[in-house]
Amino acid sequence: MPELGNSKLLNSVLVNLSFLLSQPTGISTYAANLFPHLEPLNPTLLISTIASELSPQASGYKRYSVPPNLTPQQGTQGHFRRLLWTQLQLPRIYQKLQSSLLFSPLPEAPLYSNCRYIVTVHDLIPLRFPQYFSSLKLYFRYYVPEVLSRAQHILCNSTATARDISNFFHIPAAKITPLLLAHDSNHFRFLDLPSKETRQDCPYFLYIGRHDPYKNLKRLIDAFAAIPNCRDYQLRLVGSIDQRYTASLKAQADHLKLSDQVKFLNYLPYEQLPKIINQAIALVFPSLWEGFGIPVLEAMACGTPVITSNLSSLPEVAGDAALLINPYKTSEITAAMQAIVTDPALRTHLRTLGLQQASQFSWEKTGKATVEVLRRYL
Repeated sequence: MPELGNSKLLNSVLVNLSFLLSQPTGISTYAANLFPHLEPLNPTLLISTIASELSPQASGYKRYSVPPNLTPQQGTQGHFRRLLWTQLQLPRIYQKLQSSLLFSPLPEAPLYSNCRYIVTVHDLIPLRFPQYFSSLKLYFRYYVPEVLSRAQHILCNSTATARDISNFFHIPAAKITPLLLAHDSNHFRFLDLPSKETRQDCPYFLYIGRHDPYKNLKRLIDAFAAIPNCRDYQLRLVGSIDQRYTASLKAQADHLKLSDQVKFLNYLPYEQLPKIINQAIALVFPSLWEGFGIPVLEAMACGTPVITSNLSSLPEVAGDAALLINPYKTSEITAAMQAIVTDPALRTHLRTLGLQQASQFSWEKTGKATVEVLRRYL
């Protein structure tokens, strides 16, 4: 379907996809998987030409082209440009297209305009784990509360996040709807692969995500080091290298003389993830807090045993299908990893439970529930 230029066609719902990037993580993964299920609303996508080309599903929708330099790939500058565009340009687009509702899959919307909007909040981690001189801390402390107070309604990705929204911002619970996220079941599935690639490879534990301190990787590396015969295994950390944090993690591994066992694999393309997840002996995801935790769900969908935290949203995602640990206790992480290593029956049991648990989640289910909420405000 062609892009909308100066058309005056009536468009009830605008979907803000200005932040989509070529290496999707977190919010971009959510938005890219969700918007194809909003078709019953016949929405108009606010999306850059580059993001449209990377999202084939977008071709079937009305689209309004937005600048391509508003994404996290442009760092703080991209974030700042997007905020300016949201306040100054988005209201004009909303008026020109005669829209009645804006849906933003992140907590950003025009504050001083006639735009009616619904937003999604994924987590409040910058407030739970504040860092000095962080622009994100200011963003969540001053901008996000204003957005939420003026929203018609708020979506979030777990009951844990819903509680945080109420507790931090004093938003009434009736204004918040938690909708659990999902995984791509056609992509993340059990492949019945060996737990290592070649005879020369070690069986490996896997972590997927950023290297921020709240992800708890220092304790994870210490826990791995405490496994008996840990040199018979690897710990593979998949996620973009971030020199604010990665350098100290590499130094920690060197200090423990585990530089050959702890592997920093950087960001892996989407198509490579199912294989590396399937061949892991377990996914270890000991985060101190998560709004949802998509890697946990993707690992269970692949039949890979999961070790994760007993805090925040993670028990909502994992249910009884994972080994839940206190992420502040290194010894608990070690004990869980050792149990995975020594007990084949446990691995089989967790695989069965994980596949069952993952089957309860789908983007179609999340999309239908989202459409139901949006329709109430049209």
